[in-house]
Amino acid sequence: MQVAAGATAAADAGACASPPAAFEWHLPPGFPTPLVPEANPMSAAKVELGRRLFYDKRLSGNQTQACASCHRQELAFADGRATALGSTGQAHPRNSMSLVNSAYAVSLTWANPLYAMGVLPEPLERQSQLPMYSDAPVELGLESQSQIEARLREDPDYVRWFTAAFPNQAEPVTAQNIGRALASFERALISGRSAFDRYLYEGDASALSDAARRGLVLFTSERLHCTGCHSGFNLSDHVHYQAQDAISLPYHNTGLYNLNATGAYPEPNTGVYNVTEEPEDMGAFKAPTLRNIAVTAPYMHDGSIATLSEVLDHYAAAGRTIKRGPTRGVGSQNPLKDPLVHGFTLSETERADLLAFLDSLTDHEFLEDPAFSDPWQ
Repeated sequence: MQVAAGATAAADAGACASPPAAFEWHLPPGFPTPLVPEANPMSAAKVELGRRLFYDKRLSGNQTQACASCHRQELAFADGRATALGSTGQAHPRNSMSLVNSAYAVSLTWANPLYAMGVLPEPLERQSQLPMYSDAPVELGLESQSQIEARLREDPDYVRWFTAAFPNQAEPVTAQNIGRALASFERALISGRSAFDRYLYEGDASALSDAARRGLVLFTSERLHCTGCHSGFNLSDHVHYQAQDAISLPYHNTGLYNLNATGAYPEPNTGVYNVTEEPEDMGAFKAPTLRNIAVTAPYMHDGSIATLSEVLDHYAAAGRTIKRGPTRGVGSQNPLKDPLVHGFTLSETERADLLAFLDSLTDHEFLEDPAFSDPWQ
């Protein structure tokens, strides 16, 4: 009876509903306007609905986890684990990627070029639904779209929120609209007010410590050439936005593994190769944004590097050497390694300076912003 009543209320409200209030980006200085699919324009009501869904454990089959279980605000919407755990306790093979600045990501996940701008019309909308229904591995573990639709239609508050976000729809509580609301909230997760930003974009010379300024010089130097993969306003080479002329999909093999000296990576984390089965794509992964990198440990696609200092060791050596065990190999000799990973030396002072710079990329205002926090608490 509640479902029928809710559906009737949605239809009645939708018949004469006003368009949702426009969404105001309030972009940080130096940030371009994100590219938003025409079929899913941003609105304040849609973002707020997405926020409620993001933190709602009803979006998992057994109602024990929410999207936020693997994407915690204080950790820049990562989870602090080497690899994630699903709602049934199943371990995942990959690290939970930070959702920060997803609005600018050309493709989603670590290594799937199929969920990309120019390939799908609404890649973030489609990808946001994957964790709900996937079974390899189980993430949120919903049995079907109808299962979550029925749950939410029983809640009169959700019927009202969906109607406000998607007016003029006879039945707005749908799986497609769940994905669109979640994508809208994720697009709103824009971080760009760190000490680094105040220094670079707002002209605050006091925002960076002396060590962080020296670290910035090192970061952008030809000797380290970190900007080969981590450049621009989002500190990544994997970005898109409204005024961009062309979109590219760069992926990089960094020599993290080199099984049997053939360049192979351990299953099931073989990078883009897992999708394309092209030999040259073995071990190729996206270079994520470095924003808030100091709070998103552990690192790499499989969480196999614990600290930022160890990440520097990896790149300084031009690839990781693993001496024992099933993944042993000399990463610097990986025949498929990106030539951008060329190695370098650091003094202890330079290491400290570079770490100070990376720490300056933490946007504390974003990590504590109540607009992105749990609305159910």
